Amino acid sequence: MIKQRFLGLAIVASCLIVSCKNDKKASETIIEDTKEETVETTSDTKKMENKETPAYYSEKRKLVMTLESKSDSNVTGNVVFTQEDGVVTMIAVVDGLSPGEHAIHIHEKADCSANDGSSSGGHWNPTGQPHGKWGDDKGYHKGDIGNLTANENGHATITMVTDQWCIGCGDDTKDITGKAIIVHQGTDDFTSQPSGAASARVSCGGIIE
Repeated sequence: MIKQRFLGLAIVASCLIVSCKNDKKASETIIEDTKEETVETTSDTKKMENKETPAYYSEKRKLVMTLESKSDSNVTGNVVFTQEDGVVTMIAVVDGLSPGEHAIHIHEKADCSANDGSSSGGHWNPTGQPHGKWGDDKGYHKGDIGNLTANENGHATITMVTDQWCIGCGDDTKDITGKAIIVHQGTDDFTSQPSGAASARVSCGGIIE
């Protein structure tokens, strides 16, 4: 009887030892799996942290410019550009317009010396696209802002927000400095090439830092 009890205890002890070993092995496997997942997550995080972003992205910048009358008009105004987190916001305020819609574009040169504004060149189009409405899948110029609407007093405002422009970043396809804002007498039809048949340039302002 005593021998049977000792035999039973020996068997139970053996089972406990095997069970403990198995639990330890299982525990080690779980810890190892966790370590591997952590390493992969850390690696992905480092890749995101090391992802290159343009230097100008973190820079806050602001430009304030004036619009002067052209083509014997009385159209004047001012434009404010601000840049934050890689996004440029433009707010233009224009006075002296005839009531209705008028085209407004960015042109390729900050030269408003000519009376008719022709010294500012054509539309700013660094990517060689056809003229069109901003965001059109068929293409559009980086300077194709669109139309603004003047009220019965000739006053108009327009706001543009985009990450396709930058202020002084040096990227030829995005940098608006050294260009000009032109307001036209007519409306941009978004179809006629190369400028939307917007007619005379009635106001001009250079975008200069």
